[in-house]
Amino acid sequence: MKVLITGATGLVGTAIVNELHKKGIQVNYLTTQKNKIKNDEDYQGFHWNPSKGVLDSECFKGVGAIINLAGASISERWTKSYKEKILNSRINSLRTLKKGLESIDTSKIKTFVTASAIGIYPNSLINFYDEGETAIDDSFLGEVVHAWEQEADSFDTFNFQLAKIRIGLVLSTEGGALPKLALPIKNYLGAAMASGEQWQSWIHIDDLARMFVYVIFNELQGTFNGVAPNPVTNTKLTNELASVLGKKILLPNIPKAMLQLILGEMAYILWASQRVSSKKIEKSGFTFNHLNICRALEDLYQNNGGKRVHSDSFQKEFV
Repeated sequence: MKVLITGATGLVGTAIVNELHKKGIQVNYLTTQKNKIKNDEDYQGFHWNPSKGVLDSECFKGVGAIINLAGASISERWTKSYKEKILNSRINSLRTLKKGLESIDTSKIKTFVTASAIGIYPNSLINFYDEGETAIDDSFLGEVVHAWEQEADSFDTFNFQLAKIRIGLVLSTEGGALPKLALPIKNYLGAAMASGEQWQSWIHIDDLARMFVYVIFNELQGTFNGVAPNPVTNTKLTNELASVLGKKILLPNIPKAMLQLILGEMAYILWASQRVSSKKIEKSGFTFNHLNICRALEDLYQNNGGKRVHSDSFQKEFV
C-alpha cells in the first residue's frame, strides 16, 4: 500500500513521511512546486495546482490511504488578501482532491485523513472541549476551520473512512511556533503572552505523526483532537521552556494591546484559549509517548542538541 500526502514537505508532513518510511510504506505526494518533485522508489512526487483545480491523477496509483495537510500558514499577518489565501488554500485543496477522486476507481482506498485545527473551539478559560462540542469560535480562525471541515465532510460520498484530526500547538525545534517562542527566551527577552492564563493544548511532533499513521492503519473515522493529554497555560509553557533552556523569565507579561499593535488581528492566536481533550483517540487504543510538557521539551532540546532532522525542507506550520 502507498499513502498519498498533500503538504508532505511541511513540518507535520515531513514527520509523517518519516514515520511511514520507518514502517516500509511508500509515499506519493502532491506539490505545487515542480522543483520539489522527486521520483525515488519510496517517495514519488506529482504536480498539482489547487487554485486551478488541477492535479496529476497518476498520484492515486497504488494508493490505499490519503492524508491531506494542505493549507497556507496562519502565522502571517492577516491582511484581507492573506485571509482569503488562508481560507481558499484549504478549500481548493480539498475540492481538487475530490475532483480527482471522482475520476478514478477508489475501491482500494480505505482511509482519507485531513488536518483540521482546535481553533474551531470557542475561546474559553474554563471549558474543557471534546470532539462533541458544537459551538464554533467567533473569530476568523473559527470561521476558517468550520468551512475547512464542512468541505472535508463532502467526502462522505466515497466508500472509504473519513477522519479529521484537529491539531493543537505542535512542538518541534524545526519549525512552527516553538523556535519563535524559544528565541527571545534564549536572549532573556521571553515573557508570557497577555494574561498568561490562556490554555495551550500542545502535542509533540512525533506523537502527532504517529497519530496520523495510527488513524490510517486502524481505518478510524470521525473527528479526533490532535493534542497531548495535559494542556498547560501559556505561563506554564513559557516557564517550562525557559527552564529547559537554562534561562529565566525576567520580563512582565506582554500586554494584549501591544501584541495587537505589532501583529494586528493575527495576534488573536496568541491569547485565544482552548483546553482540549485527547480522550477519544486514547480510547481507540492510541498511546502518547510525550504526556508532560517538561519531558516533551526536554526530549526536543536535549535529543541531538535539539537538531532533530526530519527533512532538508519544511514549510511554516499551517494550524
